[in-house]
Amino acid sequence: PATRAGALSAARIRIEDQIARLRAIADSLDAALETRTKGMNMTPEERLSVFGDFDPTEHEQEAEERWGGTDAYAESVRRTASYSKADWEEMAMEADGIYRGFAELMAADVPVADSRAAALVQAHRDHISRWFYDCTPEIHAGLGQMYAADPRFAENIDKAGGNGVAAYLSAAIEVAYA
Repeated sequence: PATRAGALSAARIRIEDQIARLRAIADSLDAALETRTKGMNMTPEERLSVFGDFDPTEHEQEAEERWGGTDAYAESVRRTASYSKADWEEMAMEADGIYRGFAELMAADVPVADSRAAALVQAHRDHISRWFYDCTPEIHAGLGQMYAADPRFAENIDKAGGNGVAAYLSAAIEVAYA
């Protein structure tokens, strides 16, 4: 009986160890699933190389509170969940190119009502539709207002395109849908 009790005790310890390892694996899988669901299919190091000091996860809760019940939000979460580092880099390069285009128009004193500005407004809307969700003119007009009203967006856009680009983009969007 003593040997049998010892064997049972040893078996129980092995099973507890296995359960602990399986719980750790399950926790790791849960974390990976949560990360993918929130559109961050990258390691922290990859996020740093793509986004620099900007951490998009800092704004997830606010975005969900503001737009979580919309089809556009659900579509954006679905799409971005599968993006790789290369996808995020391509998207960022495309956006930066659009912002630089607006900066060039500003530098040349091109009015926001000019057809070149309207073409870039359309490129901006197409960019959002390609990477995030179907950006209707109504949604785009709202985004334009937000770019002017929220200094966080203005700072981020100006960082990519240059000082004043967010305000110019906002004004160009407003004119395009007036």
